[in-house]
Amino acid sequence: MHMTWGAGILGLVIGFLTGLTGMGGGAMMTPILVWTGWAPPAVAVGTDLVWNACTKILGAAVHYRERNVNLSLVRHLGTGSIPGALVGVYILGVLEKKAGATYVDHLIVHLLGGTLITVALSIVLKEYSQRRYPHRSGKLIGDEALGSWQIPIIGFVVGVLVAFTSVGSGSLIITSLLLLFPGEPLKRLIGSDVFHGVLLVGVAAFGHWHLGSVNVALVTSLLFGSLPGVWLGSLLAGRIPERALRPIVAMLLFITGVKLI
Repeated sequence: MHMTWGAGILGLVIGFLTGLTGMGGGAMMTPILVWTGWAPPAVAVGTDLVWNACTKILGAAVHYRERNVNLSLVRHLGTGSIPGALVGVYILGVLEKKAGATYVDHLIVHLLGGTLITVALSIVLKEYSQRRYPHRSGKLIGDEALGSWQIPIIGFVVGVLVAFTSVGSGSLIITSLLLLFPGEPLKRLIGSDVFHGVLLVGVAAFGHWHLGSVNVALVTSLLFGSLPGVWLGSLLAGRIPERALRPIVAMLLFITGVKLI
């Protein structure tokens, strides 16, 4: 019962921060689940992925209705990220059989630490990119740009990372898109990223479900708090300066990543 209430409150807080800053909750959720002892690393990742997939669906539906989704961009990201997620889950399964759960948990913690540091740096890079291109002039998404190898490669790398750590489906993708397409309207990049995130996180979550690394009761408790939290955070997003919050979140993620490594 204590864990159920605690998980509900945790979901509320992280859901609120996600709605407020637009940042993925996975970067905050997985390390907290590990630290509290509510789930071993592999189960923390699988549980977070299922929770993340459920919360992203709501955002993706809103962005699609508002016509903020470039389906062609989503498809090109998915051609790399979905195979990446499947490869990541397969490798996890093989490692668990050959090397054991303890080795896999140890590996996940170190990879999680490295990914959190990367995410923290990507938040800083995103801020720099938005200040560098305040009027969003520059390259737009077009057939030629989508035909390049860069987008599927970025998708593949992030797909593998998401399968191992549950982190990166939002923050790493959106930073890459901002750097590749500085002229594209920000809402279109965010909408495409969120829509793509549902597919990527959904595939990775299904893989972890198949491996048996999902705590259903914990997911339910987290969702119980996070759905109203996301709603409340989204309502207040325009009233609290997110630019003041982002550097604080980046610093916390960086410190967390260093401690995990």
